[in-house]
Amino acid sequence: MARHNEGEKTTMRRPLIITALFACLFATNAHAQYPDRPIHLIVPQAAGSATDTLARIFAAPLTEVLGQQVIVDDRPGGALTLGMDLTAKSPPDGYTLGMAPIGALALTPHMVDHVPYDVIHDFQPVVIVTRGQILLAASPTTPFQTVKDIVAYAKANPGKLLNASSSNGSPGHVDGELFKFMTGADIVHVPYKGGASAISDLIAGRVQLMFESLNSIAPFAKSGQVRAIAVTGDHRSPAFPDVPTIAESGVPGYSAPSWTGVVAPAGLPKPILDQLNAASNKALQSDMFKARIEQIGDDVGGGTPDEFAALIAAESKKWGDVIERAGIKIE
Repeated sequence: MARHNEGEKTTMRRPLIITALFACLFATNAHAQYPDRPIHLIVPQAAGSATDTLARIFAAPLTEVLGQQVIVDDRPGGALTLGMDLTAKSPPDGYTLGMAPIGALALTPHMVDHVPYDVIHDFQPVVIVTRGQILLAASPTTPFQTVKDIVAYAKANPGKLLNASSSNGSPGHVDGELFKFMTGADIVHVPYKGGASAISDLIAGRVQLMFESLNSIAPFAKSGQVRAIAVTGDHRSPAFPDVPTIAESGVPGYSAPSWTGVVAPAGLPKPILDQLNAASNKALQSDMFKARIEQIGDDVGGGTPDEFAALIAAESKKWGDVIERAGIKIE
């Protein structure tokens, strides 16, 4: 009787096994055909922003590599949280990706209460696109030529220097706070609603200093409309080889490079993740992309998803401490 029951169970299992095999074959085939329609690359900032510009530079070679149009989709708002939330809550099928700057992944979550997603659990890192630089620039109306000039003046005239940023909680803002902590300089932060108006006031001398991404401020520094004092990264920018790092300029240990990468919703199947990472690395090495990034003065990214995940975790810890000390909050 027992043997009879075992035979019946085996017979009943066969349809289930066959169904499972067909499901696996279908899933594998679906992954093999990816992508078969356009891909949306969500940018959590407005058109014309540094992140939007980078997304468009990157989307062109990625479109060529994947053989499907990569559409840049700007979704600004909520201190970067609107676009990031849309990315996190999209189907994890590889057709919705996010272009995520350092602000979205390592800064905003420490400054905004009740962020509607968890950076570690709701996103799948795909690749680092660029490792960038923030430029410490001075108004040409000031006498400052070096970091030491700025620190000496700030200590002798506490609260007299105004440091502009593109917005409250922006990378330029937190880089400025780190600079103040490490130098003991008393400098007043002045947030603007966008980098363009802040740069205009820097040129005019209504503010004296600004920490801003090379993507935005490099043309003004090259033309002499603002004075390039130092860069925040670990090495000099290829676009400004004569401009020292802040660490070189008398603030040893100062390091605040920027970066931007591509993320997908968590749960992205590994075959699609591997394909996207390989395609992205190939796009990053295209002559067009490398030429444009060199022109801006940043470094081309690349690498594995795990390397990007490790960067996010380390930078979130570092900047979380700075933001807490500075008491930065975005309502």
